[in-house]
Amino acid sequence: MIGELLILIGSLLTLVAAVGMFRFDDVFARMHALAKASTAGVLLVLTGAAISLTHPNDVTSLMLAAALQVLTSPLATNMLSLTTYRAEGIHMTLHSIDDLGDDLGDHVSTAVEFTDHPDEADH
Repeated sequence: MIGELLILIGSLLTLVAAVGMFRFDDVFARMHALAKASTAGVLLVLTGAAISLTHPNDVTSLMLAAALQVLTSPLATNMLSLTTYRAEGIHMTLHSIDDLGDDLGDHVSTAVEFTDHPDEADH
């Protein structure tokens, strides 16, 4: 019963990540929705499946899959966000201070728009 409930909650979190892809208009907000909600969703699904299964080999395989998800998803998201930040021609609206722009110098995209208030951004 608990395993099936965790699988359901994980599936709903993955659905929330998919909705976030269509709901958010900024590339970094979309990436954040995918990285956080889908990782948590996959981990809950794998945990629920591990609770539901009884064979030790199955549980070990699910634990390995969960460990790989936790290790690779944040790194891949970080590399994608850095590459997107450096890319030319991608319109981005940042609602905070751009600390990375000072470190990168001339490599910063010219399409970055800064706003002091989120309400002033183009939606």
